[in-house]
Amino acid sequence: MENHYIMTNKISKENIWHHIGYIEISRARKETLKSIGSEDYKLPSQISKETKLTSSQVSNALKSLKDRKLVICLNESSKKGRLYKCTDLAYMC
Repeated sequence: MENHYIMTNKISKENIWHHIGYIEISRARKETLKSIGSEDYKLPSQISKETKLTSSQVSNALKSLKDRKLVICLNESSKKGRLYKCTDLAYMC
C-alpha cells in the first residue's frame, strides 16, 4: 500500500534521502522524532523528559521538523499543551 504523502506529493527517493540526512545531522531532531515515534501525540515536555534534551532544544527541533513537514501540531492555536505527531513523511525516513 502506497503512502498517502507519496501519492499526493510525488516524493522521490532522492528527496527522502535529503530528509534523512537533515534528521541525522542533528541529535535533537533525531531524538525528537524517535520520541514521538508512532504515538498518537506527544507533548514537548514529554519529549524533553524522555530524551534528556532541554525544552529549547526540543522546541527548535519541533519547529524545524514542522517546517519540513515531518511533524504536525494537532492543536496549533493552543498556547500551552501543544500536541505533536509524526507525519507519513517522517515514517518513511
